[in-house]
Amino acid sequence: MIRRRPATRAFELKPYLDDRRERVNRLLSGLFPASRAANGMPPTPPTIEAAMRYSLSAGGKRLRPVLAIAAAEAVGGRVSAAVLSVAASLELIHTYSLIHDDLPAMDNDDLRRGLPTSHKVFGEATAILAGDGLLTLAFELLSRPAVARVVPPRRLVEIIHEIAQAAGYEGMVGGQLLDLQASRPTNGSQSASQTPIDETGLERIHRKKTGALIRASVRAGALVGGAGSAALIALGRYGESIGLAFQIMDDILDVEGTSVELGKAVKNDQIKGKSTYPALLGMEASKRKLSQAIERAIGALGRLGPDAEPLRAIAGYIASRRV
Repeated sequence: MIRRRPATRAFELKPYLDDRRERVNRLLSGLFPASRAANGMPPTPPTIEAAMRYSLSAGGKRLRPVLAIAAAEAVGGRVSAAVLSVAASLELIHTYSLIHDDLPAMDNDDLRRGLPTSHKVFGEATAILAGDGLLTLAFELLSRPAVARVVPPRRLVEIIHEIAQAAGYEGMVGGQLLDLQASRPTNGSQSASQTPIDETGLERIHRKKTGALIRASVRAGALVGGAGSAALIALGRYGESIGLAFQIMDDILDVEGTSVELGKAVKNDQIKGKSTYPALLGMEASKRKLSQAIERAIGALGRLGPDAEPLRAIAGYIASRRV
């Protein structure tokens, strides 16, 4: 008699995402009272704390922290306090970048996640300081004694270096400047600083502005989870590919999405003269490039076992998301 192997239950992404987001949100919501009580420091000015909380609690996919957690699990780690601290630090950095990107001197946006942007609520000066506060809080969180006690010092330094490099001028900051230089002024005139862009240049912008922190999220999670060198290389390739895919999908959604779905104005890229894949290549070619990036991401996970299934599912989610 031939025994049939029981069918493997298909991985369900939604409950996984909901659970990991909730764990990250619980940690984030408890950060401010802890910071006020630390080291006998005087109370935080209530306005800056309110501005930091406003943007941090406005919702969002929590993609970067979830990727960090999933990468840690993919290499055999568990969802420990240290893993959650690394994950939460990435959301702090991402939120800071959104506050600054929305400023009048940058993208000049009025809505973010369906709510008025930080500078519309608190003013430009407070919004800048709120972003600065979130950025520095990320590195405070990463360097807390509770994390340092359980993560080997050399590995913790690697994690901090990975994240700092991705967030800095070689990554997200540099990418934002390249994006600004490649955008047409809103009055339609030619700017002396505007840089003509081709596909290679556009990919460079996206890999820095969006992709660098996504890649670092995956690698930082893998590092705290105890990844070996081969797994770390594979996960870095995965992160690089989904980082590019995420931004291509953002470009597509700005054309095909709705303001209700996205929580912000649509067709903004065209209005502002932004360099995007649909504008440069057309929609069909952009979707092909998206599919190729997703295939590369999933292919990079080939030697990782079933523990990497959440990462595979997240790649599929990125290609089909509407928010």
